[in-house]
Amino acid sequence: MAKPVKTRSTIRFLLNDETVELADVRPHDTVLDWLRLNRRLVGTKEGCAEGDCGACTVLVGRLRDGGLVYESVNACIRFLATLDGCHLVTVEHLRGHNGRLHPVQQAMVDFHGSQCGFCTPGFVMSLYALWMREPWPSDADIERALQGNLCRCTGYDAIAKAAKQISTYGVAADCELAAERGRTVDALLELRDGARVEIGEGKQRLILPGSVNDLAAILEEEPNARIVAGSTDVGLWVTKFMRDIAPAVFIGHLDRLKGISEKDGVLTIGAGVTYTEARDALAARIPALGPLIDRIGGEQVRNMGTIGGNIANGSPIGDTPPPLIALGATLTLRKGDERRTIPLEEFFIAYGKQDRKPGEFVEAVHVPLPKAGIHFGVHKVTKRRDEDITAALGAFFVETDKSGTVVSVRIAYGGMAATPKRAAQVEAALTGKPWSMASVEAALPLFEKDFTPLSDMRASADYRMTVAKNLLKRFFLETTGTSKPITVNRERAA
Repeated sequence: MAKPVKTRSTIRFLLNDETVELADVRPHDTVLDWLRLNRRLVGTKEGCAEGDCGACTVLVGRLRDGGLVYESVNACIRFLATLDGCHLVTVEHLRGHNGRLHPVQQAMVDFHGSQCGFCTPGFVMSLYALWMREPWPSDADIERALQGNLCRCTGYDAIAKAAKQISTYGVAADCELAAERGRTVDALLELRDGARVEIGEGKQRLILPGSVNDLAAILEEEPNARIVAGSTDVGLWVTKFMRDIAPAVFIGHLDRLKGISEKDGVLTIGAGVTYTEARDALAARIPALGPLIDRIGGEQVRNMGTIGGNIANGSPIGDTPPPLIALGATLTLRKGDERRTIPLEEFFIAYGKQDRKPGEFVEAVHVPLPKAGIHFGVHKVTKRRDEDITAALGAFFVETDKSGTVVSVRIAYGGMAATPKRAAQVEAALTGKPWSMASVEAALPLFEKDFTPLSDMRASADYRMTVAKNLLKRFFLETTGTSKPITVNRERAA
């Protein structure tokens, strides 16, 4: 396998309006700590140190598909090494014309969107990202953009009103990031040299591969290295559990892992594709997945977390494996120049154990698109609707013939076992039977044979079992119609 053309021992990125080059970077250094402790840019706050509250929100701009895209991210769990080749923007960089406040800041002032002020910089940065994307956002746009920002003072109404009026204070296309876009693109292109980055030794060692082929070569040499993509899980290992992650191989910059393509009715998603990047492609072809992705963390987490990382971690409460298993997805694993493709459900062996050999990494997931007439649905149950970890999640795929008889069924759950798991006994009971409530009711007792859920802080075993059964009944009602509302949204409840 070819070695990278060259190696570099520094990371290079843009911070607001300056170029930064750092050689003294450790694998566990976070963007938040570096900003506050090294650069004294203290507008970025630490509230939770786990990507939940949004007080640490910054923008990261990166080149993608020939353009420059800015996204809100959580600085508290984003590692400094991942900024190589990016533009980091903090609240201190915001400014209006002729010394005035930035339009986002002025709207927050005029609509009383700040009280104690601790969370305000994070809200401002999230709203700035939204404003650049949607100058006149809808209520749904605003709520989605602010899912990952918590405030204990304002009740959000004032902030939402400010968000709707930002464009009355200025034009998004004239803001500083838009005005500087050409120069920023040129600067980032100059930083892109395709080099492998290697910094430190032993427990302080970090590596950024120069390419996917270079990644494969590195993992053959370092089969026990920690692969870090979006760091929405690994970040917490550092901030909450003080775990050592070195040697760490960061892969979020590898464009070849970010491809999305469709061929012969199969959607292929690269392991490095984030939830945000995958959302529209999946929702357009499999509509039930759009609302699910909208409930994975906040927008900052969705901008960082990857589909491949969610699979590779093997968590029993990961949100994407159950629906992908129900859809019959397969997984491509790579070691060196060799690849193998397996059914996704076979990847999960036991709690914390996956079918991944030393030096092997997840390269892509392949999702068969449901044909016309297929019933598919997915439902997630949590303590709070948005930005919460799954208590139980069910995914359902049912194919019937012209007579309404079930000819194929796949039902997969998260939160019900040590791994994402299919309800094999329930599936067998439904196959060959009419797709009816009577058939569903007859299959429900078999959930006890398929699953033995645990009780924990998110739900009791009894609750999970009851929810699992009710989700199947809910899915049946969705496929056959009902006079009662299945989902009550905020507006209807009010």
